[in-house]
Amino acid sequence: MFVEIRKFVKKIPKGKVATYGQVAIAAGFPRGARQVAWALKTFDPTLPWQRVIGQGGKILLRGANGVEQVQRLEAEGVVVHGTRVDLKRFGHVYRLC
Repeated sequence: MFVEIRKFVKKIPKGKVATYGQVAIAAGFPRGARQVAWALKTFDPTLPWQRVIGQGGKILLRGANGVEQVQRLEAEGVVVHGTRVDLKRFGHVYRLC
């Protein structure tokens, strides 16, 4: 499961974001948003974990991790207003066949 989830996280392009739920659906686990969070906890320097956010475009990480996520997203050109990202503008759409 985690291998599939990580595969779809890696497909999120620079400057775009996807929600935990969107990643779960794309990976074939429609009720697996929490599993996406668990899959992101393992250290993998190639995994763009900062591009995965909460439902409605909300940054869910707290403290230093949340600050780092915002900084990484802004460095990629994603505009963060407070704790929110505009999903219409920056949301990634998975092309599923």
